[in-house]
Amino acid sequence: MTDRELMEAVFAKITGIETKVNGIDIKVKGMVVQQEEDHAILKALEHNSNVNKAEHDKMFNDITHIKGNVEGLRKDISNVEIITSSNWNDIAKLKAIK
Repeated sequence: MTDRELMEAVFAKITGIETKVNGIDIKVKGMVVQQEEDHAILKALEHNSNVNKAEHDKMFNDITHIKGNVEGLRKDISNVEIITSSNWNDIAKLKAIK
């Protein structure tokens, strides 16, 4: 093998290696872009999760407030029932006086 043939063979090998390295470089760049997209999606999902948590906390507080109001209404209704019963008792006594 002459020096020229040897140099051509080495050049062909180097060209093949460069082609493979360029292909790997393109794949790595594509992976970096995909990773950046995935990171952006994760950030959006994290934000959405925080918004949902805040809404959940607000709903929990609202439900607790409503529960307190309902319990207060139950007490008021019980008082109205007791007072009504007492009034009916008084009415019955007044009717008996005649």
